[in-house]
Amino acid sequence: MLFHEAIAWALSDHGVTTVFGVLGDANLYAMDSFQRQAGGKFVSMSNEAGAVLAANGYARTSGRLGVATVTHGPALTNTVTALVESVRDRTPVLLIAGDTAVVDRENFQNISQRDVVVPTGAGFEQVRAPWTVDEDLATAVRRAVLERRPVVLNMPVDFQWEQVERSPAPRRWPAPQAVLPDPAVMDEAVGVVASAKRPIILAGRGAAAPDARKALLHLAGRIGAPVATTLRARDLFRDEPHDLGIFGTLSDEVALDTIMRSDCVIAFGASLNKWTTAEGSALEGKKLVQVDLDRVAPARHSGVHVGVVGDAATVAEDLVTWLDEADVRPTGFASPELAERLAARSGQDFKDRGTDATVDIRTALMRLESTFPKERTLVFDGGRFIHHAFRLLRVPEPSAYVHTVNFGSIGLGMGNAVGAAFGEPARPVLLVTGDGGFMLGGLAEFGSAVRHGLDLVVVVLNDGAYGAEHIQLRNKDMDPEISTFEWPDFGPVATALGGQGFTVRDRAELDEALAAIEHRDRPVLIDIKIDPDAVPAVGR
Repeated sequence: MLFHEAIAWALSDHGVTTVFGVLGDANLYAMDSFQRQAGGKFVSMSNEAGAVLAANGYARTSGRLGVATVTHGPALTNTVTALVESVRDRTPVLLIAGDTAVVDRENFQNISQRDVVVPTGAGFEQVRAPWTVDEDLATAVRRAVLERRPVVLNMPVDFQWEQVERSPAPRRWPAPQAVLPDPAVMDEAVGVVASAKRPIILAGRGAAAPDARKALLHLAGRIGAPVATTLRARDLFRDEPHDLGIFGTLSDEVALDTIMRSDCVIAFGASLNKWTTAEGSALEGKKLVQVDLDRVAPARHSGVHVGVVGDAATVAEDLVTWLDEADVRPTGFASPELAERLAARSGQDFKDRGTDATVDIRTALMRLESTFPKERTLVFDGGRFIHHAFRLLRVPEPSAYVHTVNFGSIGLGMGNAVGAAFGEPARPVLLVTGDGGFMLGGLAEFGSAVRHGLDLVVVVLNDGAYGAEHIQLRNKDMDPEISTFEWPDFGPVATALGGQGFTVRDRAELDEALAAIEHRDRPVLIDIKIDPDAVPAVGR
């Protein structure tokens, strides 16, 4: 068969059913073969960055490999920020990039594509010859899955019409396995846990699987510990009576008080970065046991008393067994009184700062939380609004949350939201973004969401400015005019793109727009006007 047919069938052999991309002359025929012959689905995106971001969002919600494709030169350079984001996200993504022909020295889209990719932290694999396509694709897929990062497969355009004889390459990587901890290290860990009077169990993204959740709750019950999560594992313990919520910088008053009174943190699959530890203050004066499959994870960010290499479920159950054998009694730190204090949290004790032409950001988010279906996929873009959104919006489980601020960029939410909708089509997707992020990376891909008929609601918290920069200028008594914008109303723009748009300036319009979500039959955009001078600091 022809090379472009062979790569399409090779993708199918590896279980790939969906590819996000932008077509060009170096990937056009491969994607045509993928859809028409191999039975896959090609999802057209509006820009190349959006294609990689969609593959990232798809991987996060489906648990499968995300796949994207672009053509050569500027198409690949357009993906750089998205590649860095996926590298930082540790998401398995395969990007099939076309390349110019080696003999075509004068092609004005020539660039050293390996040199573009490598600085992003992504892997790079070259299709070496037309007849090595099966092996090269299999290598790229294996690396993306095992290394948990994007890998770019570079595909010269002149290979597409070469005749090849296929040599399908089987999957060549082991299934996930339980990792048993070292008994000597476990003995140290048990000693620390057994001596604790006020322990807390902390779960990160590496402990967000259902089996780990069950094991961690078993351990928490055994030692009488409240539970908490990192931002990336948010809502793993939702509805548990002693769930503190997000640990560290984003902790509420009750959770923060409990954290500060604790004397031991047992962390599973959490990197313990400066946000989780509140610059280290949340761990000060405490014994720390850190459990992770990655042997270099313990003490990467915080000093630990015991670092245990092993998977979360196995280590948690082993700790219970050892504690039972030693007849260690529960601490009682997870008390009925603590459960009552946690249940009484409302987050609604604030003075509404809305006006006749704007809505208080906290009011908008709490109304959104209470009216949007609880079975949702939640995607955040970056922006000044995000700390309030982190605290006030929730998900049914960690896999329903797609994080897009690993690189500190705005404008990455919409592409992820499109991919997330394909990855878990049974759940509606809620994207919360700022006006700057929507204009930078959301407007074009909202059109993609309409084109593909996705169940997506976009909420734009619109302060008419780059809010973080606006408040910096304000705080220094400088004129913030250069940080402000005269955007069009996004509601009519969304309608013009084929969606359903609403412009919200007060509580009545907010309620009307939120009520319309219940009857949505196309992507919806709600443009909520926010006063840039009335966005309070978190906790105020």
